[in-house]
Amino acid sequence: MVVISFSAGLVLYWHFARRFTRWTLLYSLVAYGGAIALKYGVQIPTFHAYSQAVGSAPAALGLYYGVQTALFEVGGAYVVASYAVSKRKLSDADATGYGIGLAFWENGVLIGLPLLVEYIALYAVLSVPGSAAAQAASSLLSKSSPGLFYGPAQALPLIGLSLLERVSSLIAHLSWGVLAVLAAALGRRKYLAAAFPLGFIVDFLVPFAGVMGLGVFEFTLFAVSLAFLVVTLAIARGAKKGAAAAAVETVPPAAGAPASDG
Repeated sequence: MVVISFSAGLVLYWHFARRFTRWTLLYSLVAYGGAIALKYGVQIPTFHAYSQAVGSAPAALGLYYGVQTALFEVGGAYVVASYAVSKRKLSDADATGYGIGLAFWENGVLIGLPLLVEYIALYAVLSVPGSAAAQAASSLLSKSSPGLFYGPAQALPLIGLSLLERVSSLIAHLSWGVLAVLAAALGRRKYLAAAFPLGFIVDFLVPFAGVMGLGVFEFTLFAVSLAFLVVTLAIARGAKKGAAAAAVETVPPAAGAPASDG
């Protein structure tokens, strides 16, 4: 519920306070949905053979996941943004909204909503402890998902780390969404080059979670995402200043004023 709330809430806030159009929501859905479809299209026929070939080496699996995320999510975000810019549905002013949209589809819809429905269904079944369904579900879940039965002392740290992971995801999607739109709208592909490493690193780290420990992994992922957000903000600020300077240069001099010889 928290993840869905901050994902949807950020969309609503940006819509009313800044700029988030229906086209931004639509094109971010196309970019994110297309990337996930491509990932499944690659992983379903290849993962088993790849994992057999490389074993369980975290670096090899990280390479497998990281390359796909960089190509499909970051590259796909740029391809869709380029198309939308060419149709005049997006501009550099939509960069932040586009990144927020990507994060919304990942966290609020793909992950948050199905989990909420699942937990409501489980609660409905388990809330009738004497029923056969509750006993069967409890027996199955105690083996497959023992964390669902943890007390507050055990559960709250895990909930906190899960929320931190979603915040990291939000920051990462926001960062490469902003860079993808700026690269497409301003014709600066070097901005896209800055986004590819983020897409690669965030999923390259995934297989290392068991080696690093959950806490270290989540804080490392957050630190990486936050560092790229700082880079993204610096690039966006520079792009804004460059666009403002270019606009000033193109403004014709007032009548009677001498034209610049620069």
